[in-house]
Amino acid sequence: MIKDLLNSAVDRMDAALDNLNSDLTAIRTGRASPALVEKLQVEYYGSNLPLIQLANISVPEARQLLIKPFDAASLRAIERAIQASELGLTPNNDGKQIRLNLPPLTEERRRDLVKLVNARLEETKVAMRNIRRDVLKDMRDYEKEKLISEDDLETGEEKLQKIVDEKIDEIDVIGIRKDKEIMEV
Repeated sequence: MIKDLLNSAVDRMDAALDNLNSDLTAIRTGRASPALVEKLQVEYYGSNLPLIQLANISVPEARQLLIKPFDAASLRAIERAIQASELGLTPNNDGKQIRLNLPPLTEERRRDLVKLVNARLEETKVAMRNIRRDVLKDMRDYEKEKLISEDDLETGEEKLQKIVDEKIDEIDVIGIRKDKEIMEV
């Protein structure tokens, strides 16, 4: 029973880590990456779709993204979505495709990005703690209902804390790596 709760907790924590990693790939560093814009929501015929479903995104140069829409009618909508996003990029529309030139990051912008990364890391740590709280509550309920013993509860709590500590260490490693990537000139 405790093993099932711990496995469920690990699955939920892994999902939170995956979400963090996908969020961090969308945070700009010095190099162009399709991940920067592929999840950008574009209003297309009344519904919001991620850009990756509307266009091919390529990297022709180190600091440039090329967006080729599947449907030429979506070009204006894609352009508007880029302008409205928090990317701070100006799209160059030539009527068939959009080029995004990524200027070098200023020191101030790098610091802002590091703050954003740290905020996302903290949100993920809070998610880990919430998962721990939920699983601990379930374990204590099982113990109250006499489905598990006090010793099982104590062992389960220790194992859960060990898992949470490992996941938080993983988050810290991810954060250090991303900070280093952003601050690299």
